[in-house]
Parts: sequence; structure tokens; C-alpha cells
Amino acid sequence: MRTILVALGLAALILAGLMVTGMVSIDQTRPAVVQAPKFKADVGKVELGTTNKTVEVPTLQVEKADGAKQQ
Repeated sequence: MRTILVALGLAALILAGLMVTGMVSIDQTRPAVVQAPKFKADVGKVELGTTNKTVEVPTLQVEKADGAKQQ
């Protein structure tokens, strides 16, 4: 029972976050008088892509101190 409540709470928080950022917009299109209310939901779109790029990576050189022991 606790797991279900936690899952519902997380779902509510995620939905609230999406509504705040504008990714989800829910509008009531028919009032709830005798019939069940009707809602229309517009959701945002996310597109993913890839790009090949060449990136310079720094090199690292380590030198032992003059008095260091050889192993």
C-alpha cells in the first residue's frame, strides 16, 4: 500500500513539474454538470539527435622527482 502511495505521489510531482515548465497543458473543455467533464491535453515535443564533433583532450605527463625511489 505504501509503495502505491509513493508512486502516486511521484507521478503527481512529475505532472506538476511538467505543467510548470509548459510541457503539459490541460484545459477543461466541458463543464462537469450532469455529464463527466471533458479535458483536452496538449503535450510538448522532445526531439533527439546526434552530432559528430572532434574534441581536443588534454594530455598529462608525470615525471618522478629527482630523489624518488625506483620500483
